[in-house]
Amino acid sequence: MEKIVIIGAMPSELADIRRILGEAEVQRYSGFDFYINNYKGKTLINACCGIAKVNAALCAQTAIDRFAPDCIINAGIAGGMNSAVKVCDIVVSSEVLPHDLDQHFLVDYPPYCGIFKADDKLISTAEEVCSEFGVKSFRGRIVSGEAFISSNEVKADIQSRFDPYAVDMESAAVGHCCFLNETPYVSVRCISDNADDEGAMSFDEFEKIAAKRVAEIVLRMTELL
Repeated sequence: MEKIVIIGAMPSELADIRRILGEAEVQRYSGFDFYINNYKGKTLINACCGIAKVNAALCAQTAIDRFAPDCIINAGIAGGMNSAVKVCDIVVSSEVLPHDLDQHFLVDYPPYCGIFKADDKLISTAEEVCSEFGVKSFRGRIVSGEAFISSNEVKADIQSRFDPYAVDMESAAVGHCCFLNETPYVSVRCISDNADDEGAMSFDEFEKIAAKRVAEIVLRMTELL
């Protein structure tokens, strides 16, 4: 894979990647700034999409249309949804889906798919890097919705319906877009909080630590792909 797009939702999720990559060529399309670097023989393109599913889908589609990447990596932080997953662990998406939309609307109407599988090679590469770095990782389902989850009650409801490993606001949109465009993708998320009543406090404390960890993992992934 020679041309790789990295999408993060917030500037903090890309700050370490941009610092490591250094000065970039910037191209602006559809309101998104795409930072383009040559890195160890690869063309890496990163963009901050903004928070939530519409922003993520628009950014992913624009990246595909403009750059025709070999794959997309959705990098960032997320809330932990499985009791085994702890703050600063990594969740690598096996599949993604929205938790705030009845699957009927996706399965019985276009695109006739409601669960979007991640690419096996990208998954295994992410896991290989986590092992190399001595970081605990989990392969599992990531769900996305239009809210920051910081409630025990809401968390329990999502857990009961979807049994996910992590929750965020963008992965399902990137996976959906990549499915329609037949573009390999994976979401690599470092856990910043437990998506419970303490979620907001934990997020503020661990956001930068989690973002730095996922940045290092994603850049190492690009070397191995």
